[in-house]
Amino acid sequence: MNRALQYRLDLLTVLTQKELKVRYKSSFLGYIWSVAHPLALTLVFFLAFKVIMRIQIENFMLFLIAGLFPWQWFSNSVGMAPGILLGNSSLIKKVSFPRHFILLTMVVQDMLHYLFAVPVLVAVVLLYGIKPTVAWIYGFPVLLALQFLLTYGVVLIISSVNLFFRDLERLTQIFLMLLFYATPIFYSESMIPEKYRYLLTLNPLSPLIVSWRNLYMSGTIDFGYLLETFGWALFIFLLGKLVFNKLSSKFAEVL
Repeated sequence: MNRALQYRLDLLTVLTQKELKVRYKSSFLGYIWSVAHPLALTLVFFLAFKVIMRIQIENFMLFLIAGLFPWQWFSNSVGMAPGILLGNSSLIKKVSFPRHFILLTMVVQDMLHYLFAVPVLVAVVLLYGIKPTVAWIYGFPVLLALQFLLTYGVVLIISSVNLFFRDLERLTQIFLMLLFYATPIFYSESMIPEKYRYLLTLNPLSPLIVSWRNLYMSGTIDFGYLLETFGWALFIFLLGKLVFNKLSSKFAEVL
């Protein structure tokens, strides 16, 4: 293996292990926190929309979980993005290494938390009597890679721009709140009036979340949604790399 590649893999491994140890240090519940938040939201939305408002969506509990688990990965990474470089300012100033690895480590860590939560999701799938299909074999790694690419791109943009525009931290929280309600997580895309449904194409997360849900609930992959997700993920990742590379030379000046 190329020495430079081996160095980067070792660095990523060490940084990820460090972050995981810090996150779970003195945490008695540990792994449970990976699933507690989306499960709590699932319960709240189930009571509000299924029990009280009686929304007509089949297998609504699974419907919610299938959207909320991948959303939590995206939300956690993007929510932490504004402060991640600021929180590692001493490391950036004193140690020479690829700075984007700090951001990469955070996204990898949140991806691992999502993977830790997948067994719970699969258990719910089986509880509803739904059997995994062949589409899981190729659909799961493809969607995982696309979400990673999209999330990492957004994190690159927000983390680097926030060093020069500190109000972005508060704007990011507003952005996440609006994006949550604009994404078909607790409602189906078919519930949106036909004349407004085109707006879903303006939301990079919509085809991704719908694809995750289709995979878990029906064992299918819609290649139209997959292509749309790929386009958004690639565009946002390349834009993130461009913004980060453009601003990274000035990081030490503003930290």
